[in-house]
Amino acid sequence: MPRKKSDGKMIQITWKNSAIGRTQVQKDTIKALGFKRLNQTIEKPDNPAIRGMIKSVEHLVEVIEA
Repeated sequence: MPRKKSDGKMIQITWKNSAIGRTQVQKDTIKALGFKRLNQTIEKPDNPAIRGMIKSVEHLVEVIEA
């Protein structure tokens, strides 16, 4: 099955709540998204892989559709 081409949509993700006391998987997901510090905002392409990562840490981040 061919992969769907990116339509150029981007989403802004802001790390709002600390990962202290969270599982190692959630800490690793925050790091894999590219966050270095709390209240940092990053822009990522809107694709299923990123959406899945956000879903696992949705209580720690805020998402803005760009």
